[in-house]
Amino acid sequence: MFQRTLISLFFLLFAQLISAQCAMCRAVVEQGGEEMAEGINSGIVYLMIFPYLIVATALYFLYRNWKKLTG
Repeated sequence: MFQRTLISLFFLLFAQLISAQCAMCRAVVEQGGEEMAEGINSGIVYLMIFPYLIVATALYFLYRNWKKLTG
């Protein structure tokens, strides 16, 4: 338990120092120019939409079923 807490604390304190971009992606973006960077950013935004849609759909169905049970 103590180890988990210590490791979590370490990652929280040093999160600014950790680079979240892999070396290959970074090299491609640096060599590809602005158009390549915009394409990669658009792809990231496209991929991030789906988790939000899934959560929103689940919350809608939970709300709808909750209303049926209480109303």
